[in-house]
This record gives sequence, C-alpha cells and structure tokens, in this order.
Amino acid sequence: MEKRRLGRTDIFVSRICLGTMTFGEQNTEQEGHEQLDLALERGVNFIDTAELYPIPPKAETQGRTEQTIGTWMKSRAARDKIVLATKVVGRTANEWFRGGRPSRLVRADITDAIDKSLARLQTDYVDVYQMHFPDRLVPWGANPVRVGEWPAKRAEDETSIAETLAVFDDLVKAGKIRHVGLSNESSWGVMKFVAEADKGVGPRVATLQNAYNLVNRTFEVNLAEVCDREEVSLLAYSPLAQGYLTGKYDDGALPTGSRKQLFDRLQRYETPGAAEAHKAYNTLARDFGLEPALFANAFVTHRSFVTSNIIGATSIDQLKLALDSADVAWTPEMQNAVDALHQRFGNPCP
Repeated sequence: MEKRRLGRTDIFVSRICLGTMTFGEQNTEQEGHEQLDLALERGVNFIDTAELYPIPPKAETQGRTEQTIGTWMKSRAARDKIVLATKVVGRTANEWFRGGRPSRLVRADITDAIDKSLARLQTDYVDVYQMHFPDRLVPWGANPVRVGEWPAKRAEDETSIAETLAVFDDLVKAGKIRHVGLSNESSWGVMKFVAEADKGVGPRVATLQNAYNLVNRTFEVNLAEVCDREEVSLLAYSPLAQGYLTGKYDDGALPTGSRKQLFDRLQRYETPGAAEAHKAYNTLARDFGLEPALFANAFVTHRSFVTSNIIGATSIDQLKLALDSADVAWTPEMQNAVDALHQRFGNPCP
C-alpha cells in the first residue's frame, strides 16, 4: 500500500489507517487482533487509538482498546512493524480518566495519561501523541459552519497552548513520544500551535486528526491551506459518517447491532437535511456501481490533502471493504458528481 509522509517527520504511513475505537465494546480482544492481523497483511502500517476508547466512553471500559492493541503487539512482536498513534483527552468533566477529577491539558494530566497509555499498550513510546480535543471551550470538532454568540465563551482557567506544548516537549525529550498531533482543531488552533513551536516553545505539530467525509468537508478550504503551507498532515476520521454513508440507515432503517441501535449517540449525523444528503450520496455510489461504504471511503482515501484515511469496522467483511477503497479508481466523473451534490447540500454534519 502506498505510504505518505507525516508532516515534516521521517515517518511514512499507509494511506489507510486502522481506527480501533470499537475494540473492547463492539469487538472482543480476539476480534480486535483479527482486524489488526488483516490490516497488517494488507499493507497497513498505521494504527490509531486513544485513552478515551472504546466508544461510547464509560468508566468501566475506558482503556480496553489500548490494552487490546498492547496484547496484539506483544503476541505478534509487531511494535516495530507499525506506526502507533494515541491521544490524551482535552478538557472534560468526566472524572474517570484522572482518578476522580476532571481533566485538562495541563502537565499533571498529560503525564498521567501518557504513562497509563504506555502501560496499556505495553510499549516504551508512541509515534504520534495527539490532543483528542482542545482545552479551549469550542464546539465539538472545532469547525462549525456558523457560530452563535461572539466572542465565544472562555474558561476562566483556560490552559495556554504554550503551556501545553511545553509538556509535550518534555515527553519528546524523555523518549515517550516521537511527534505531536492535534485533533478536532480549528484553523486558529493549528496556527497557534505552529507559531508557538516556531518561537521555540516546543515540538512542531505533525498531524491534525479531524472529521472529513462526504457530508462534512469543513476541512476545506481554510484548514486545507493551513495544513498545506505548514506541512501538517490530515488524518481524516469518520469517513462513513458513523455509518450513515453505508446506506444501512437509509429511510429510517435501524439494523440490529448497529451503533445507533446499540447506543443512539450519532446525533452529529442526524442534523436537519442530513438524511436527504446521506441517501443522495448512497444512491450516487450505486449509480457508479459501488457499495456506498466503498465509495465514501474511496472519496476520502483519494483526496490529495488526506495523508491517511482512518477507517473503522466491527466485522472482517466491513474491514475488507474499507481496505479495498485504496484500489478504487477514483475518476473525475465521480469527483464532479460528488461536488455537484456538495453544492446542493453543503456540510450538513460539521
């Protein structure tokens, strides 16, 4: 599988990354190992996880995903075969991450998080350590298509980006992490992290993990320019819009065992006008003779500014279909048809 460079680093990753947030909830440890085996066999060398996983986040399951990856790496002697990325939570009122208190992107919380992640992963270092979401009070995803009141509300104890970045600098020097990444960030946030690093405050961010799919192209245009000029790699998550771009929820269907049926927390993709957009894209995929999931993943995988498409699956068959997206011949006709629908629907699910 084609490899692409992460930011300005010397790391090259597969154009598809295996997302793992189902491991420990919808998938057992054995099933997680089977997915990891298949991904590696198919040329994937990039694995993404987080201290928050599995989804949905709960105190009793938190950390299971990293544990599954850790046992797999140990049993397969696979650590040197993969590029491993994980994440520390941003500002959250959930108290189970830090043993009974809320968490922020401050020194005590970040160092606690990385040490616990390394223990669960059974490794001495991670290649990319990402901030899962900002310490700032921003909308989830950090890229809404409109804002309410402005200026936005700020936390009285907001942690400065310089303070956070200095902690990551120490982790790099300690050998616990190789590179720094962001997630669910805005154009301002990325530029501020870059500016602080350029002043010598800490390491330069290498990656940005944001949602990007047919119904959420908010990465375009501002963030795309920022990442291009500053050489920050986009790691695109949610290429299937949490399953809505597979067609399985079209016309109000609710398959047994689906994430919506199990957890009913897909509200990001249930906004006004979203259902019509989902069905239009799913229909378009079939018009081109492709399964909607294959089409939606191929759209993301083949975008020039996407370094790696973070796919996810709960079954081996789903995983195979997602991996096949790297082999789809994405044509100008497909892109033009997608752009025509985007002109009509915009970004209903930012």
